[in-house]
Amino acid sequence: MRIVFMGTPDFAVPTLRALHAAAHDVVAVYTQPPRRAGRGKKLKPSPVQKEAEVLGIEVRSPKSFKSAEEQERFAALEADIAVVAAYGLILPQAVLDAPMHGCVNVHASILPLWRGAAPVHRAVMAGDPVTGITIMQMEAGLDTGPMLATVRTPIEQKTTGELTQELADLGAQLMVGTLRELKNHRPLVQDNEDATYAPKIDKAEARINWSDDADVIERTVRGLAPFPGAWFEIEGERIKLLRAELAEGSGKSGEILDKRLTIACGSGALRPVKLQRAGKPAMDLDEFLRGNPVAAGTVLD
Repeated sequence: MRIVFMGTPDFAVPTLRALHAAAHDVVAVYTQPPRRAGRGKKLKPSPVQKEAEVLGIEVRSPKSFKSAEEQERFAALEADIAVVAAYGLILPQAVLDAPMHGCVNVHASILPLWRGAAPVHRAVMAGDPVTGITIMQMEAGLDTGPMLATVRTPIEQKTTGELTQELADLGAQLMVGTLRELKNHRPLVQDNEDATYAPKIDKAEARINWSDDADVIERTVRGLAPFPGAWFEIEGERIKLLRAELAEGSGKSGEILDKRLTIACGSGALRPVKLQRAGKPAMDLDEFLRGNPVAAGTVLD
């Protein structure tokens, strides 16, 4: 098929790579413009742009599709279909309608659950037992289009980072298979009454509230790892908590219960497994405690 690919982060790269490997004609890649990052604030291209350049595919980075000129430039590609994976720009109806078979999206949830910007984070934080990928025919609404295919995977004890990589690979495989059998797929309309929403993670959510139950905090830690990372303070220093486990013990919320940094929560207790000090690499609990012993009885804010 003659395909336009639209995506930006690492999540989208396996799908682009798989489409190219399946011998589709990817005529152009649309991605977010390079952003300034790092200490030198140098312009950094998106992961999708880097991959497209390796594959020798034309890269386009419009700031929006509001102008008729940009919409016409897209339509002039005369694509059979556009494949979208975490692109990050709103597509107007003229763009959605331009390809012969419209635009299809790789969405990281089992729709209609977790429509929106942060479906993987929200599924982990909510304690869902499974999540997955939905291939969806795009329309003007927020992830409301009819579904073409789905695949599921258990969440278990995975972090958002681990799960996102797994879903990226599953999405790539599912998209290639869906395009191969496109004529045989019967779109399934979503039931809006079952819909849940996955708003973008707010920075305020990342600060740990020790009065929450231990299992809620543990899910939050996994759901926000590796980015933005749940955090707490010890003597005014911000510490990211990247992995934690449920532990036995009780006490005042935020109280350190032993030399192993077991922390009392609103109900139950939590023990850090992997932590990160500001400007330092992540470290296991034993390594952290060797340089940062915390006395039992200390109460965290």
